[in-house]
Amino acid sequence: MLDLIAIVITLTAVLAWLNHRFLGLPQTIGVMAIALLLSGAMHGLTALGWTALEAQVETWLGQIDFNALLMDGLLSLILFAGALHVDLDRLRRYRWSIGFLATVGVVVSTLAIGSASYALCALFGFDIPWLYCLTFGALISPTDPIAVLGILRNAGAPKDLELRIVGESLFNDGVAVVVFTLLLGAATGEEALSVSHAGMLFLQEAGGGILLGLVVGGLAYGLMRSIDAYRIEVLISLAVVLGGYALALHLHFSGPLAMVVAGLLIGNKARESAMSDTTREYLDGFWELVDEILNTLLFVLIGLEVLLIPFETGYFWVGLGVLAVLLTVRFVTIGVPVRLLRDQLGFRRGAARILTWGGLRGGISVALALSLPDGENRDVLLTVTYLIVLFSILVQGLSIGRVVKGLLTDR
Repeated sequence: MLDLIAIVITLTAVLAWLNHRFLGLPQTIGVMAIALLLSGAMHGLTALGWTALEAQVETWLGQIDFNALLMDGLLSLILFAGALHVDLDRLRRYRWSIGFLATVGVVVSTLAIGSASYALCALFGFDIPWLYCLTFGALISPTDPIAVLGILRNAGAPKDLELRIVGESLFNDGVAVVVFTLLLGAATGEEALSVSHAGMLFLQEAGGGILLGLVVGGLAYGLMRSIDAYRIEVLISLAVVLGGYALALHLHFSGPLAMVVAGLLIGNKARESAMSDTTREYLDGFWELVDEILNTLLFVLIGLEVLLIPFETGYFWVGLGVLAVLLTVRFVTIGVPVRLLRDQLGFRRGAARILTWGGLRGGISVALALSLPDGENRDVLLTVTYLIVLFSILVQGLSIGRVVKGLLTDR
């Protein structure tokens, strides 16, 4: 395992250097693009008869449980780091629009994309049950906080829209994971699909996660306020993330929501009244570094995982159709309330287009797709997920800045 960690980190460092030295792309997009080129080169060598390199890399990647690595490890650190720098007062100002996008938006998108995927799969000859397609709708609907936080910072979006997208992405994966878990249980026959069961699961996961976040964040606040020692206070913040997330998993609470709430509490209340200037400087520096390193590592793995993704021509056409539906559903889901409730929710002109194009999908969708049971259903849905994530990061991620500038120039 140590050899594998050393290889991945060394490769990540080399790709980050290459991107910084020669490409100049946003770091997460750049390293993923280079990793994809490496994967393509290995496919080319295999086609020429040199199979050893690709076989060895596939063996290494096969030892990495991407779902566990992200959902049980990296996600907690990245979500906390992202929430740590969100202004809670400003977040409250947009709570209704963020709440709508993170709940109603996810549910509506799950139903629409799931149903469209069912029709598209049938059209191209893939017999995938409707419940499995709904499960796919749940995993592809939420915007990914990792992708959003890593890319949107440099897009130049107005602060109110940036905060809405970031706030939505921080909260909606907690909702989406609950919906995904419920639908996957029903699709595999392990759980009954009912309103009462869904309500109880949501209350346990979401309510428990929020409560746990308040408890561990409040405890950390009390401990930080009682001392002035930046080394210990940074260590306390790390304990909140690792210990709090592990506890959430054992209690079957939403770990992502717990980390977001704890991060908001420490990043606002503790920052104001429990930290010295020195502690703030070291705490911010530590978590910014953790965020950058883990994001870069994750996007390298996404670029290399293409070697393990099954592919057929039909999968591409299904993915293309689902991508069109996904963008349309997001635009409609956002556009209708923006037009009807613009004054009440405080949306600016062009908000629907920016929120639509800025709703990036990323590693969380891939991780959830990888957790599907083996079989043709998984192969089709995993490949479609991967295609959408690649488009989201490479196309939407690279062009969101131009979309924002164009709309602001037109004002």
